[in-house]
Amino acid sequence: MLPAHFLQSHMFNHLQPKHTEKEMPLYMPLFRSCSTIRTLTQLHAHLVVNGLHNDPLASTKLLDSYAQMGSLHSSRLVFYAHPFPDSFMLGVLIKCYLWNHLFHQVLSLYHHYFQMGSHLTKNCSFIYPSVLRATSGVGDLVMGRKVHGRIVKSGFSSDHIIGTSLLGMYGGLCCLDDARKVFDGMCERDLVSWSSVVSCYVENGRPSEGLEMLGWMVSEGIRPDSVTLLSVAEASAKVGSLSLAKSVHGYVIRNGMVGDLSLRNSLIVMYSQCGDVCRAEGVFESLADRSTACWTSMISSYNQNGCFDEAIDAFVQMQESEVEPNAVTMISVLYCCARVGWLREGKSVHCFILRKEMDATDIDLVPALIDFYAACWKISSCEKLLHLMGNSNVVSWNTLVSFYARESLNEEAMTLFARMLAKGIMPDSYSLASTISASANAGSIQFGQKIHGHVMKRGFMDEFVQNSLMDMYSKCGFVDLAYTIFDKMMHKSIVAWNCMICGFSQNGISVEALKLFDEMYFNCLDINEVTFLSAIQACSNSGYLEKGKWVHHKIIVSGMQKDPYIDTALVDMYAKCGDLKTAQGVFDSMPEKSIVSWSVMIAAYGIHGQIIAATTLFTKMVESDIKPNEVTFMNILSACRHAGSVEEGKLYFNSMRDYGIVPNAEHFASIVDLLSRAGDINGAYEIIKSTYMPVDASIWGALLNGCRIHGRIDLIKNIEKELGEISTDDTGYYTLLSNIYTEGGNWYESRKVRSRMEGMGLKKVPGYSTIEIGRKIYRFGSGDTSEWQMNEIYKFLENFHSIAQEQGCDVECYGAMYGTSMFFEDYSCYNLQTETNHCIWNKSVPF
Repeated sequence: MLPAHFLQSHMFNHLQPKHTEKEMPLYMPLFRSCSTIRTLTQLHAHLVVNGLHNDPLASTKLLDSYAQMGSLHSSRLVFYAHPFPDSFMLGVLIKCYLWNHLFHQVLSLYHHYFQMGSHLTKNCSFIYPSVLRATSGVGDLVMGRKVHGRIVKSGFSSDHIIGTSLLGMYGGLCCLDDARKVFDGMCERDLVSWSSVVSCYVENGRPSEGLEMLGWMVSEGIRPDSVTLLSVAEASAKVGSLSLAKSVHGYVIRNGMVGDLSLRNSLIVMYSQCGDVCRAEGVFESLADRSTACWTSMISSYNQNGCFDEAIDAFVQMQESEVEPNAVTMISVLYCCARVGWLREGKSVHCFILRKEMDATDIDLVPALIDFYAACWKISSCEKLLHLMGNSNVVSWNTLVSFYARESLNEEAMTLFARMLAKGIMPDSYSLASTISASANAGSIQFGQKIHGHVMKRGFMDEFVQNSLMDMYSKCGFVDLAYTIFDKMMHKSIVAWNCMICGFSQNGISVEALKLFDEMYFNCLDINEVTFLSAIQACSNSGYLEKGKWVHHKIIVSGMQKDPYIDTALVDMYAKCGDLKTAQGVFDSMPEKSIVSWSVMIAAYGIHGQIIAATTLFTKMVESDIKPNEVTFMNILSACRHAGSVEEGKLYFNSMRDYGIVPNAEHFASIVDLLSRAGDINGAYEIIKSTYMPVDASIWGALLNGCRIHGRIDLIKNIEKELGEISTDDTGYYTLLSNIYTEGGNWYESRKVRSRMEGMGLKKVPGYSTIEIGRKIYRFGSGDTSEWQMNEIYKFLENFHSIAQEQGCDVECYGAMYGTSMFFEDYSCYNLQTETNHCIWNKSVPF
């Protein structure tokens, strides 16, 4: 530290007799000696007394020195007090603002002098890199393009440093095409520019292209340095390439870069994200001096790979090594406790934070604490922490909102969001997306629309929020509104495309879903597993077998055919499209079969009436040590129901408890439907009466259908009464009830049921069936006369009994199970389970 008297004696006394600007360089060592604001102020005063304070060199140095000591206000005063500030002073002040992340002030200052036409912004290329960084900092692409235009007009576009800054700006604003144009137009490309373009691709989620640029860079004879390797390590982690990760590590060792601290941490993170914890440990163990960052990286590595015990052990070892943890370390440890539900350990960590006098209101620590207490279901503790933070930390509120949404506590999520708004806390895109998701899961279109209005008003329509709104409208059945948002999006990511295709598919609008899939494919857009899954579902829903085969071919070409989710979806699609042989082939070729795969194949046999194959596969699954779940039993019961196998159905239903599974409403509805169709109405009724759970409409509807088939009119009134007490908006049950009264000639009761439907605002949903002929899908609905061959179709149906018997079909047997009238009438929407639309008993067969 410079002695206080030094400025008044030695150097200052030596310089006082001469007051010329030529001797200003002699003051430069004094600036370096000033280590406090006080000594710097004394030097400033001396310069003023001697008339040297307006010297350009002195003013620039004063401005810079004040900023480095944290007195930005003094820097600003030096600049504005100068009668003729030059471009160097402007550049230094802009840099000072930039150091303090005052990006708006940078742009305001630059814009002010540019509008004045000041000489300060002319021929000063060194200002532009700082201005471009500020533009990226505020996320203002329009301003960035304007600055780029001014650079071109000023003739600085060939400046190498400015070119690299433009690369960074466009990369920071996610405009990779513009960044690439700048890079391709650079006359001279050095290591810095190459590293920048690689980083642009990696940071924007396109690591493969970043690695391609690295290959091009090496082919140009430019060797990557430690900065380049940071991006390469990140790219290797993002693509999950362990072989590439090993190559990066080898390059680091061969070129003697192991001493670089940032690079060592990156290697740990890289191996961790590639799933190789052992190699991450190896890098960590090889470090002689382990910093806080190294320990934190290792703890995070364990967390990411589910090694939570090891993460806690590493934290204990870190304390034993007397390395002080920081806030990031504590966040990693809290994450570990939250995932495992270690309440006692997490509380100890909280106490440790308080004991070490870490900032309890840290903007990152509090959300981590809330996440931990929420994961342990200590909601009152979360509320206390929110109260502690007040209204200052939107991230803390987001954490609790997202927890509620993730745990399907939709009402709580929406209530908390309303509290945020009431307190004047402006939600960000994360909290908006979480709340939109909650309203979608709750089916609350009204609340979702309110959020949409808020989003429009506040201008938060980023892609994250737009995708959430599309998902919400799709789940609530308003696909047209979802498509309106999708259609207006300027830049559609793969997530947006997937969201819209999935929305169409889930709402049964398969043709539109497949049109979007084709548009993606033929425009060479990125297609991932989610895209293929949605396309397969659309083919499955529409029965579009040829299109399904085409999608399957594209999956094989893309190398995703071994994905277990895709394979399972293909089994389901082929089965529902009638190609059981191919479905079985896909199932048999799966290297690993999950419980979902087994369940889907059992369902496939079931819908094709192959009860023996279904039961055999169930037995094989159990012998393979795969424990059946609720869905498996639902599918095997459905198979028994399709085949009319009453005894087998009873056996499977009664065996559920042997596997620790308590039957739910769907299982009860299935067994009741099986017994009812077989004529055991009393047995079905006894099951309903003996059930321990509330009987819903699906169970009573199954019994009602059996009563209709077997003429048990004596139970109809009781069932109608029970259905009346259950609030249901399913038109199928009321339609079935009305038809039963009509068939019995009781027109009065039939009209009463229809009137009740009208009073409830319910309308009968027309039934339809589809068939694929010549790569074209034909759809047939109730009372349909749209096809030119419809008269021949109806004539065929009139003679269906005799034609079916001639072909060897036991019509009487099937009619006893399902009701003869079902061959000739399109009673729709009272089936208990989702049946295939390609049933042989409809108009599509004669067509």
